[in-house]
Amino acid sequence: MICLNELGACHKREVLEPLAVLIAPFAPHIAEELWEAMGHAESIFDAAYPTFDEKHLVESSFEYPVMVNGKLRFKQTYALDMNPADIQAAIVETEGAQKWLEGKAPKKIIVVKGKIINIVM
Repeated sequence: MICLNELGACHKREVLEPLAVLIAPFAPHIAEELWEAMGHAESIFDAAYPTFDEKHLVESSFEYPVMVNGKLRFKQTYALDMNPADIQAAIVETEGAQKWLEGKAPKKIIVVKGKIINIVM
């Protein structure tokens, strides 16, 4: 329902039609009504099932939880292809880190790529 509410505003047939086909096995009556409302005369169960496309599953960024002295303080998003040294340099400059560093330099910054950032004071 959340997905449908978000997509309802776009009115893009290339998104809404495959979505109707996907929900047809779980909610056949409403899917058939939606299919007919989109202007199709044949049954939704005669339509081809959407094909899998792996490019839509690849993530390019990750929202790292940032721990300061062992406590979760904020989250920061970085690209997954950034190396840990660049993340260490960038995290110190963020507003969230500056709040907790209080002008002091951290003793150590530990970056576990794709998992967590830990700042030790």
